[in-house]
Amino acid sequence: MPAPPRRPPSSIPSRPPQRAAGQSASAPVLPITENELEELQALLDRVPAPLEPLDVSMLDGFLCGVLLQPEWVPVARWLPFVTDADGRALPARFDTTRLHPLVLRRHAELNDAINRRQWFDPWVFELGDEESEAGEDEFDEGAPSEVDAVYPWVAGFATALEHFPALMAGDAKALTEPLALLYRHLAPDDLEDADDLLAEIESLEPPADLSEAVEGLVQATLLLADISRPLPGAQGDAGRPRRLSAPRRR
Repeated sequence: MPAPPRRPPSSIPSRPPQRAAGQSASAPVLPITENELEELQALLDRVPAPLEPLDVSMLDGFLCGVLLQPEWVPVARWLPFVTDADGRALPARFDTTRLHPLVLRRHAELNDAINRRQWFDPWVFELGDEESEAGEDEFDEGAPSEVDAVYPWVAGFATALEHFPALMAGDAKALTEPLALLYRHLAPDDLEDADDLLAEIESLEPPADLSEAVEGLVQATLLLADISRPLPGAQGDAGRPRRLSAPRRR
């Protein structure tokens, strides 16, 4: 299993909890432990071909993409995409009695963080030496190769928006900056017909290191939540996390 995710310093303040529809006020959110994270990856690895399950980093980005939809997405709609990127059904004999509860706990944990506008640790893992050399300069010639470690998380987020595109129907101007913070980690060829987004990405200074790239994932997620899931009583920029803008190219 790769090294656990690194948490950079956060400038995002905590907020009073806000519950989503159907979320119990008395039900505590039990975070996934490191051992359970390894177990979850092992369970996903057991999904039989030809199904193509997400890995845990893609899963984490996917869950954030699902949770940022303006309308609550029922579990039955998004859960099949965890064990197959195309949503194909698992074999009837496949045992999900441990897999699904772990996924749902992470879903609840991320939902709680987004509701509270609090920092969360994205499941992003440092690349090994061979992976780092193989990915060097693959996506952003101005960024160090270690930053490529966030690519699976962003790919999982993009997978969620492919299947659940309602978020993209929001205010295009407001969406551009937070989406650029995420999609700057994708190859430009993956962003066809997105001229405004590409222009915004081009204006951003590449993250200096993996910690800064990971902080950008959280910042973008909470900014998008302000657009699609505004807190009750929030007006204008009130309630928005600080550091609204990523560093720009000089």
